[in-house]
Amino acid sequence: MTQDQPLYEILYCSTLVQEFAPPPVGAIVAQARARNAERGITGLLVFDGLRFCQHLEGPREAVEALMRRIERDPRHIDVRIAYEGALRNRRYTGFGLGLAESEGPHLMSGVHALEGETALLHFLALRPSFDING
Repeated sequence: MTQDQPLYEILYCSTLVQEFAPPPVGAIVAQARARNAERGITGLLVFDGLRFCQHLEGPREAVEALMRRIERDPRHIDVRIAYEGALRNRRYTGFGLGLAESEGPHLMSGVHALEGETALLHFLALRPSFDING
């Protein structure tokens, strides 16, 4: 990835398909870390046992291509982009893709209910409460 590519960010939310047992999210993230690093994508995935919220950042083409792949993933439904837009500076520099498992569904349900910049700001405000594995 060249340094002069403008950054882009997407925050999406989705729901785990009930037929699937809660996935080994750690294994999914381990696979994604290598792919995302090749594409210059960083971010944070939060899973509460039912809902996913993921904040992705990187070159626009790479982030949008990843989002299209996520939308086709059969393990989750109701995939909804809550926020997307240009980004001046990366928010995740200490790790490629962080994983946090939220205690209880109330934190992620709040993000799921919001849209636009309000959803993004709410998600970012929750970050200090997450135990992030980077």
